[in-house]
Amino acid sequence: MAAVSDATDSGTFSWSTLLGAELVSQNDEKLATDAALTGKVVALYFSAHWCGPCRGFTPKLAGAYKTMVAAGKPFEIVFVSSDKDEESFDDYFADMPWKALPFSERDLKGQLSKKYKVRGIPTLVILDENGKTLTTDGRTAIMEDPSGADFPWRPKTVGELLGSELTGKDGPVPVASLAGKKLALYFSAHWCPPCRGFTPELVKVYNNMKAAGRDDFEFIFVSSDRDEEAFNEYFAEMPWLSLPYADRKGKNALSSLFNVEGIPTLVTLDENYNIINKSARGPAGADPQGANFPWVPETMEELSAGVECNGYDVNEKPAIVVLCDGAEQAVKDSCAAALKVVADELAAAGKGLEDGPELICFTAKENAGPVPQVRKMTKIEEVTPTPTMLLLDIPDNGGFYTSDATEVNEGSIRAFIESWKNKSATRKQLGR
Repeated sequence: MAAVSDATDSGTFSWSTLLGAELVSQNDEKLATDAALTGKVVALYFSAHWCGPCRGFTPKLAGAYKTMVAAGKPFEIVFVSSDKDEESFDDYFADMPWKALPFSERDLKGQLSKKYKVRGIPTLVILDENGKTLTTDGRTAIMEDPSGADFPWRPKTVGELLGSELTGKDGPVPVASLAGKKLALYFSAHWCPPCRGFTPELVKVYNNMKAAGRDDFEFIFVSSDRDEEAFNEYFAEMPWLSLPYADRKGKNALSSLFNVEGIPTLVTLDENYNIINKSARGPAGADPQGANFPWVPETMEELSAGVECNGYDVNEKPAIVVLCDGAEQAVKDSCAAALKVVADELAAAGKGLEDGPELICFTAKENAGPVPQVRKMTKIEEVTPTPTMLLLDIPDNGGFYTSDATEVNEGSIRAFIESWKNKSATRKQLGR
């Protein structure tokens, strides 16, 4: 079985590196993966017969697929099954006019679900001809465009999605006026209690930055309010600009572009609309003067202060955690120094990659914040003077690993990571 890889990074992409050597079609016909998919835009359809919403969406997807194939569009779909047994897979796949990952490839199916952060089904992930992700919300793309008029649904740039004008306090504001400025996009809504709690904090940050004479930035509200009246009421509390409320399509596209799965979310961008930090809410809340704007992600964070690091969340990315909350200060400092070296290496290796760094890194110097919960879920509840290394792989259905190393240093950290990568480390399951 082929392991999921990022062959797009090498410039020599082949579909078999992602999906294995063979796919199946109807009647269990075997197909060479590369022959079936090369030169095509491919949608991975994560679905299952037991899932009611899946059974409702599949006929609509089949209709769109047949329309686009009949029109000569280079489009293919690969069913990635979450069925509970092969009989159910066969029964469900019989209704599909496309290809499928063999049901026996359970490990590969799990790797694909992890790679594309599939947290529910049906999920449709659309990839371009070189395996690069176009959208993880292909379901919306199909529902909004069943004829494929916008095929292959390549994402627009931030500049295109912002349009030509934003909403200001005194009327429209040209987007062109933001040239040369760093931006913060604030995804929020009046109906959301955490948003209403965070917005006053963010207002203080913004006002303090303006009071300091800074003119190199702007914030933009991207509203998830349910109607324009609620938007107007909520926006009245904000001193910054907003995407026009009427531009619902642009709002949805921005949410999809930045994989916004919950609000409030704060995304910071450089002058060319490149992402600086897609999880800037925590750093902003901890920086009331805005001195560290645009909150460039750290390569290593303290877990007791939160679960975000390097622009990623521990729930969406495998993470090294050094539990040293019971150690002497000198030991804590030594652990942090060693982990920082490895964290910098991981961040540098992941820079520019579609999936970002392979791992994110945390120290746990204090038994506070999420640390007690991590100890409880890993059953390492006794706080001792000796540090413990964990590797949390929450995206892998709540997996985790522990290191047997008696000392935390650069070598032992790297060895632990290598044991996870080559699967010699023993996987354990997080409890509750």
